[in-house]
This record gives sequence, C-alpha cells and structure tokens, in this order.
Amino acid sequence: MWPVVGLAFGVVLGLAGAFGGFGAFALVLVLGAIGFLVGRAFEGEIDLAELFTRRG
Repeated sequence: MWPVVGLAFGVVLGLAGAFGGFGAFALVLVLGAIGFLVGRAFEGEIDLAELFTRRG
C-alpha cells in the first residue's frame, strides 16, 4: 500500500509544482509531511510528545 501512497503524493507534488510554481510545491510538501507525522501518531507508531518534550 505504501508505494501507491508514495506514488500519489509524488503526482500531487508534481502537479502542484507544474501548475502552481514553487510556492505551491513547498506548501504541498510541508502539509504532506505534517499529515504523515499525524497519521503515524494516530497509528501509534511514533510518540509526538517525546519529540516536543525537553530532556534534562
């Protein structure tokens, strides 16, 4: 399933870059990365609290 998701994301990035310029490409890239992290957190694969807490 993940190769298909990666392919779809690549197509969306390509279309955003082609029709919207670099700004749209960067926006889609950043929002996609945030969505990926949130999805992994909901699945329980990563702990976002661990990333944002201070140690020491």
